[in-house]
Amino acid sequence: MKDVKLMKGNEAIALGAVNAGCDGYFGYPITPQSEIIETLMEMKPWETTGMAVLQAESEIASINMVYGAAAMGKKAMTTSSSPGISLCSEGLSYIAGAELPCVVVNVQRGGPGLGTIQPAQADYAQAVKAPGHGDFNLIVLAPNSVQEMYDHVFLAYELAFKYRNPAMILTDGVIGQMMEKLVVDEAKPRMTEEFIRENYGSWALVGNKGVVTSLELEASRQEKVNERIQAKYKALKENEVRVEMTDCDDAEFVIVAFGSSARIAAKSVEILRAEGIKAGLLRPITLFPFPDKQLQDLAAKGVKGFLVAELNAGQMVKDVRLAVNGARPVEYYGRMGGMIYSPGEIAEALKEKLIEKTK
Repeated sequence: MKDVKLMKGNEAIALGAVNAGCDGYFGYPITPQSEIIETLMEMKPWETTGMAVLQAESEIASINMVYGAAAMGKKAMTTSSSPGISLCSEGLSYIAGAELPCVVVNVQRGGPGLGTIQPAQADYAQAVKAPGHGDFNLIVLAPNSVQEMYDHVFLAYELAFKYRNPAMILTDGVIGQMMEKLVVDEAKPRMTEEFIRENYGSWALVGNKGVVTSLELEASRQEKVNERIQAKYKALKENEVRVEMTDCDDAEFVIVAFGSSARIAAKSVEILRAEGIKAGLLRPITLFPFPDKQLQDLAAKGVKGFLVAELNAGQMVKDVRLAVNGARPVEYYGRMGGMIYSPGEIAEALKEKLIEKTK
């Protein structure tokens, strides 16, 4: 049975957590994601599913509570916004080093510092490059709708447990605060403890048995840990890339954008097509692993240039340039600090930065 609802993206995250079978949510309020914990408190899932919902004293406390719950094999989650995620970075490194699954949501706001409560995408590099110290990566998903905010909770848990690695849903205040139709498939199965044991092993702590740690004082053994973790990232790159391409079959110019920027850029493509310009849109759904091959294929088949639209100073554009490897020009257009561009601005930027230069 499917149920249709109208709700905010933040509310969809909360509903997704309950329906996906989250065992424990630990968080701290910060704009623009506070509705997540507020919605969970209103839903009272501890009365129906047994899910614990706790407002911790800080983001540092939240991520370490997630660490403890994940070590017990529980489906744990925290959510925050940009400055709060920075406070989680040490704990994320510990969780990745201990090879534990969990889900973290970042509803991004403008920065740096305390910045503004308006939406931005300036945490891309933090999420995919440097979420904490040491050689580790998060699995990073980038929803661009209220529906995907809900669906990506299920996907994030699936990937986190499959690879025993923390997964992040990297969204922003646009998607978090906007209201849209959400279709809830009530028949969609939640991840049970029996399913986890059968499919992912019984590595979790039970009672006073076992040790879960990221500490290894012997360098040669720590290198083996790193090699095992890097092998997981290689498998992720080979098997888990998710990307959406629109009007790319005959495109001469391709806009690359994720999250809310991709929603805006979709209209930019319509504007450009109406003017006779063969434009397309490539939307990475997984930011790590990144769709390098899809970009390389577009460059190889004759796309004349790429415009990367993002609400930051130019972060994902570096990954697009690495993927294209000089085969085609890659330009950047963005706004910062909580400012949002219009579809027309992106369309004009493409004409100015790519079409005029290739005449």
